[in-house]
Amino acid sequence: MIRSRLLPGLLLAAMALAACPTAEAGGKRPVVIELFTSQGCSSCPPADALLARLADRKDVLALSLPVTYWDMLGWKDTLASDANTRRQKAYAAAMGRGGVYTPQMIVDGQDDIVGGREATIDAAITAREGDMTSIPVELHATHTELHIAVGAGETGAVPYATIWLFHILGKATVAVGSGENGGHTLTYRNVVRDVRAVGMWKGQPVSLDLPRGEMASAPHDAVAVVVQQGSYGRVIGVAEIGRPDYAPAW
Repeated sequence: MIRSRLLPGLLLAAMALAACPTAEAGGKRPVVIELFTSQGCSSCPPADALLARLADRKDVLALSLPVTYWDMLGWKDTLASDANTRRQKAYAAAMGRGGVYTPQMIVDGQDDIVGGREATIDAAITAREGDMTSIPVELHATHTELHIAVGAGETGAVPYATIWLFHILGKATVAVGSGENGGHTLTYRNVVRDVRAVGMWKGQPVSLDLPRGEMASAPHDAVAVVVQQGSYGRVIGVAEIGRPDYAPAW
């Protein structure tokens, strides 16, 4: 049963994401899969397992975004964040949905699919790969700074795009103490510990230098940049780095 909520709102093991080559203009890039999930949702573990399989694919950037609105039902999700919950609600508003649910997968900022439906997800990935827009995005890290460069290109149907920065923990294992999954140990891949808009792109090159100290968030060992038309629209650019190019930030 899919769990729907219309109301508002550990054992961690670090594992790096594989580095993703920078996409050239018009070239291939990973399809972005965002799974909105919760430790308190009994329908979510199969979707979490599917995301783990997708995370091993070279043509996919698979991200797990634990949300907070299940916390009131007996177990506080140890990985959830308000930023992830806001992002899911913003997608619902952008897509004209009446509410949010788990497990939900958003494919490349466009397709809203129930999280465990593997055949539907695979078909959506194939469709997006066949109709892909890609602008050049570069992401480099030092111990003190993140450098993001977005090249020139077409903005598409809207006059601007948002540059999103994701802080990612490659792997996390959680012993759930109560709630619908109480007594189970769950493992998550590519957990989004923080996501924030860091800039805007209007078709011309943009360069951003972000001090890592000012961007500190929960423990993470990789970062990704996703450029989306408007704020929560079609993905048009992606870059990611993990170890050894990105040193863990604790």
